[in-house]
Amino acid sequence: MPENLSMTDKGQIHFAVTSQADNTPIPDATVSISSPSDPSIILEQVKTDSSGMSEDVDLAAPPVEYSMSLGDVQPYSDYNLNITAPGFENVSISGIQILSGQDSLSKISMRPIRSERDVADPLVIGGHTLWELYPPKIAENEIKTVAETGEIVLSRVVIPETIIVHAGPPSDASAANYYVPYKDYIKNVASSEIYATWPEATIIANVLAIMSFTLNRVYTEWYRNKGFDFTITASTAYDQFFVYGRNVYDSISQVVDTIFTNFLSRPDVSQPILTQYCDGKRTTCPNWLSQWGSKELGDKGYTPLEIIQYYYGDDMYINSAEQISGIPASWPGTNLTIGSRGDKVRQMQEQLTRISQNYPAIPPATPDGIFGENTRRSVEKFQEVFGLPATGIVDYPTWYKISEIYVAVSRIAELN
Repeated sequence: MPENLSMTDKGQIHFAVTSQADNTPIPDATVSISSPSDPSIILEQVKTDSSGMSEDVDLAAPPVEYSMSLGDVQPYSDYNLNITAPGFENVSISGIQILSGQDSLSKISMRPIRSERDVADPLVIGGHTLWELYPPKIAENEIKTVAETGEIVLSRVVIPETIIVHAGPPSDASAANYYVPYKDYIKNVASSEIYATWPEATIIANVLAIMSFTLNRVYTEWYRNKGFDFTITASTAYDQFFVYGRNVYDSISQVVDTIFTNFLSRPDVSQPILTQYCDGKRTTCPNWLSQWGSKELGDKGYTPLEIIQYYYGDDMYINSAEQISGIPASWPGTNLTIGSRGDKVRQMQEQLTRISQNYPAIPPATPDGIFGENTRRSVEKFQEVFGLPATGIVDYPTWYKISEIYVAVSRIAELN
């Protein structure tokens, strides 16, 4: 089908541009968007604000129906990006994927110019696993034998702060290692392996499988016990498909922010289950989750747990980690809103005030332990900047996003 006949819908994308040197936002960066068929023609161009964020850009996309069943028409559109900012190396990304009706975020890290000869390597986003053909997963036991001796094997499930992703099969020593925040890794894999247009229950079920697989690799120190210096690979034959530099869909991001401490368990098994899966159409995998099959179950009204148990058995259940690495304090258990008081409110206000030093669009919150109108405005602006629903209420995802950004900006100050 000619490209212009299939591009009848719209998708959206926005950009967050930061400095690779200290992770601070870059204002006035220019993002130019072009089509791969003619990169010389700029389709759209936006600039970042004081928080390094851009407004949403509408881009043409194929009809949503193409992502609802396996067919012979690519269900997403591709675009190229060129990002420039004074004092930074230009960044070039090809293959950003736009889905009908879906907003997405592209995080862009720019390296300060050290000499005029410095040129950043272009980033190429590989095709989605439901469209392109990649090696199928090599089957493994879902429960690993963990040595009882040795200090590096965890005694309980901990949500890691960072995942080290090897961008190739384990034996490829030339492949790069990427240090990726845990939630960002899960969002990246889910955006690369399922379509954000699918039912929410299907997205949740697939995210649970992705997280449980990942946490099994973390818990068992699977690759480190084999002498490697990474947590997981980006090879579909061994692990999950991670693509450095790709855009992440908001619908998937919101699911991950809400359930990121969860994983899948079986009775009397301490480790997260290595929940393997396949697309279910081009590759079949009995007793594993089928991605296309999970979409059909979601269409029929199955809940996330019902989808999980349909494929993995009735004894599989959703568990939750008690510890999150790198977080100053755990979720208070209830939403913080107008009228809330206490130490948790004060801690949140202190963190927002510190964050506002790096993100001046966010007004500081007076750390008095009383959730008033000024604190609500600060929370609401924080949510706007970081892509959360702008309610002005500190719910579970907002609490942990505030903690995450606070830790990041505090470390920047320590390094400086």
